[in-house]
Amino acid sequence: MAVENAPGHPAYSGTFIPEVWSTKLDYKFYKSSVFGEISNHDWEGEIKKHGDIVHIRTIPTITVSDYTKGEVTSPEYPESANVDLVIDKAKKFFIGIDSIDKYQSDLDLLDEWAKDAAEQMKIAIDTQVLGSIYSQVHASNGGATAGADTAGFNLGTTAAPVLLTKSNVYDYLTDINTVLDEQSIDAENRWAVIPPWFANLIAKSELKDASLTGDTVSIARNGRIGSVSGLTLYVSRNLAVVSTTTQVVVGHSKGLSFASQMTEMQHFAQLEGTFGQAMKGLNVYGFVVNAPEALARLVCKKG
Repeated sequence: MAVENAPGHPAYSGTFIPEVWSTKLDYKFYKSSVFGEISNHDWEGEIKKHGDIVHIRTIPTITVSDYTKGEVTSPEYPESANVDLVIDKAKKFFIGIDSIDKYQSDLDLLDEWAKDAAEQMKIAIDTQVLGSIYSQVHASNGGATAGADTAGFNLGTTAAPVLLTKSNVYDYLTDINTVLDEQSIDAENRWAVIPPWFANLIAKSELKDASLTGDTVSIARNGRIGSVSGLTLYVSRNLAVVSTTTQVVVGHSKGLSFASQMTEMQHFAQLEGTFGQAMKGLNVYGFVVNAPEALARLVCKKG
């Protein structure tokens, strides 16, 4: 806004005094994507195009039984079904800019827009992954009677969610970790994806004592959640919300396989039919819960 003029003084703003545009774009806060951290990418190099299928072979459980001297035994012929990782999903973007805008701007707008498109694509895929896998956990790894051995842990249901507070949040993280123990899931490299309000409760809980997280610096001072109850915590706004309940997912990377390939990234120095340039990208990918017993679910609300 220009400085006001005295009566009779001419206003030159917008005529002899040009507008000055900021040389910095407003910083955009992207919702964090976590699918790359919580999944395995063992089959990434085996996909080539949309429609590819990777047949993941699973290891059968071998029967061990008592032996009596002299008995005649018959061999077991182990078999287990394959799990198919189908590359059946694709997302795209297509952006363009007129030549006049490009040359009159002091910013590389097309490049900035392409960066934003890549971030938005990660968010879209993240939302799709987290919005799908929560419903595919093992039957013993969720609900009011979770636990393959004990059925003794209430991890909540959509109709009766767990109400989390700063007083009980650590207990529920411990319970869901024990549910994975009862499935004999590797203790190392376990993770949990939680919403921001969940992380807020942790920061206000007794976990602010550094000794509980195993960190040398209290999370109340360094702002990092880190590892809690053996789980590496990832904060995400992309978790599924069903009937106002948040579907928190916990697990091990061996339970989720993800494969992605940016099959096409094209830049058009001269877009046909226009005086302008354009860029478009295509991301082809697929994911599958190949070991449901390695994933668990906590259905919760803020208490």
